[in-house]
Amino acid sequence: MIKSIPIPGIEDFDKPYWENCSKQKLSIQHCADCKAPRFPPRHMCPKCQSLNHEWNIVSGDAILWSFVVPRPPLLPVFENQSPYVVGLVELIEYKNIRIIGEIKSKSDIDSIKIGDTLSVRFKKINNEISLPYWVRE
Repeated sequence: MIKSIPIPGIEDFDKPYWENCSKQKLSIQHCADCKAPRFPPRHMCPKCQSLNHEWNIVSGDAILWSFVVPRPPLLPVFENQSPYVVGLVELIEYKNIRIIGEIKSKSDIDSIKIGDTLSVRFKKINNEISLPYWVRE
C-alpha cells in the first residue's frame, strides 16, 4: 500500500525543471538548436533529434483544457484531500504545451469548468520537490 504521495524521481535531463519549481518558478525545456519547446522534459528533441537543450522561465498562467474529480480517490493516500481536481492545463505562452496538475478554486470545485483562467502556485513536498498546481482566480 502506498502511504505517502508518490513523488517523481529526478534525472539529469529534468533536474533544472525541479530546481526552478523549488524556487517557485515554472520552466519549459527548449531545444537549443531548433528552439522547439517541449514538455515533459526529455533527452532528445522530438523535432530535430538534437541532444542540446535550454530552459526558459514562463509565467505559468494557463487555461484549463480538461479535468477530472476522482471519486473515490485513486490511491488511499489522497483520501484526506478528497474531493480534489486533477487538470490538464495549456500554458498561455505555449499553446502546444500542456501540463497535468492539481486545480484549486477559491469557490466550490463544482464550479470549475474547461476554459477557466488559472495561475500557477507551488506546493513544497520535500527539499528537492515542489509540485506545481494551478489556482482559479
